[in-house]
Amino acid sequence: MSTLPAGRATAPDVEPASPTLLCVFAVTDSPVPPDVLARTPGHDGGGPLRTLAAGPLHLVVQEVPAADFGAEALAERLNRPDVLERCARAHHRGVEAAAGAGSVVPLPMATLYLDDGNAVRAVTARQASLRALLERLRDRTEWAVKVHGPAAGATDSAAGEAAADGRSYLRRASARRRTERETREQALARAHAVDRELRAHAVAATRHRPQSERLTGTSVPQLLNAAYLVDDARREEFLRAVGRLARETGATGLEVTVSGPWIPYSFARPDPVEVVA
Repeated sequence: MSTLPAGRATAPDVEPASPTLLCVFAVTDSPVPPDVLARTPGHDGGGPLRTLAAGPLHLVVQEVPAADFGAEALAERLNRPDVLERCARAHHRGVEAAAGAGSVVPLPMATLYLDDGNAVRAVTARQASLRALLERLRDRTEWAVKVHGPAAGATDSAAGEAAADGRSYLRRASARRRTERETREQALARAHAVDRELRAHAVAATRHRPQSERLTGTSVPQLLNAAYLVDDARREEFLRAVGRLARETGATGLEVTVSGPWIPYSFARPDPVEVVA
């Protein structure tokens, strides 16, 4: 998830006198209809979602129990996978409600302030950069593209002959390792070629760390985990390019997958890491 720098407080270290804290989900320049927020569940135990005005900007916020969202309590709770998942889902629901009204800047999960006044002051101080970011994200969505493969090679049958002919086995094992290394280098080069071509159809792009086998659910290595910010008007062009690249690389043992459109979490910061010229 992307982060915005200064101007926010996550899990304040000082417990407030009030029994609640203010959780801010997102910033938008279009007010979210009250009926949309009324039917959007927020964090467990909190109040209803509402809009908070900050000059020309609007925040989607929720009052949450300080006992659950103070620094120590929140750190302990987020170490529990079930609580982390519930918080992440609640956060996404709030961001999604804001995105339905127009361009949106998602804030990091558990962005907390002591009260309305502190939140408004923090956002007002960053008004110029936030408005520029909202304009850059307008009518654009995020697409995720992943490249997997090839599967690891089978174990050399020469292993059973090691005792009989050690030198021959070592030569074959060395050749196998060299072949596997060359195969992986070629696969990485093809994955990076996919990335380069897709950037021609995007406004901005960024690479994330490849996901582990535990997250992907497969032993096939992930070679590319990238996100692209695409003009909605060029969506079909982008998807056609992905489809063509998937067919071309499929013959080499690689798999290209795409998912989206997503709210542009990867690009919700004033200075994206990689901007496509």
